Amino acid sequence: MKSPDRLLFGTAGIPLSANDRNTLNGISRVKELGLGAMELEFVHSINISKEKAPEIKEKSQQEDVILTCHAPYFINLNAKEPEKRHASMYRIEKSAEILQDCGGWSVCYHPGFYLDMEKETVFKNVLSSIKEIQKKLQDNGIDVWVRPETTGKPTQFGDYEELLKISQEVEKVMPVFDFSHIHARSAGMYNSREEFNKILENVEKYLGREGLDNMHIHVSGINYTEKGERNHLILEESDMNYKDLVKIWKEFRVKGVVICESPNIEEDALLLQKVYKTG
Repeated sequence: MKSPDRLLFGTAGIPLSANDRNTLNGISRVKELGLGAMELEFVHSINISKEKAPEIKEKSQQEDVILTCHAPYFINLNAKEPEKRHASMYRIEKSAEILQDCGGWSVCYHPGFYLDMEKETVFKNVLSSIKEIQKKLQDNGIDVWVRPETTGKPTQFGDYEELLKISQEVEKVMPVFDFSHIHARSAGMYNSREEFNKILENVEKYLGREGLDNMHIHVSGINYTEKGERNHLILEESDMNYKDLVKIWKEFRVKGVVICESPNIEEDALLLQKVYKTG
């Protein structure tokens, strides 16, 4: 599936206001709200069957709603035990397979943990796992973006520069930029125009204009301590500087998908879209 030709806004999961909250109704509700995307939440299990996927694909095409997915949380591409690493890889591969069957575009996953290991060693382990995943997907004709997400705690692998370096090394891989995670991971930094600007300058430095034309973004309000992320919040109940963040997206002419992960998913998605269109 081709990348969106503009910046679309959507919900992390089925909108709360959907009647009879299932995936098909969720897609329809996203369209009714005037949003353009929805993330399928596979966080506890891959809850869409191969039999159901074509129906979801047809609905998303009918409503012109882009689908992404969030792979299960139980992933660590730096696991010391080979069986855990391979189980993690399988969950990502299966998420990508089902998303493609649904007509979707981009898979998000949390790449893993440092486990008190040297950062260079962890980088090599994660990179090796991602290369294996991408080869298997390519061999099986699965052609969706499969993206490690910037993580919200310093104990987790996934600061944004690590992920940009991985993206340089592997085809069909770019990061999911969770700006709230980047803010929480640094215990309050990366929340100003200058810092947002620096992130996007680095995207262009590492990945060229394609990196800005093909972004999968997460944002929400966020609660954090010096140890990083604690939980998501409604934007207006947090210190997340979303107004300047949206302005920087406009200045860099970013294209792709913005998925809102606030507790009031559609309200904050609509707020971000409104600020983008009017700001």
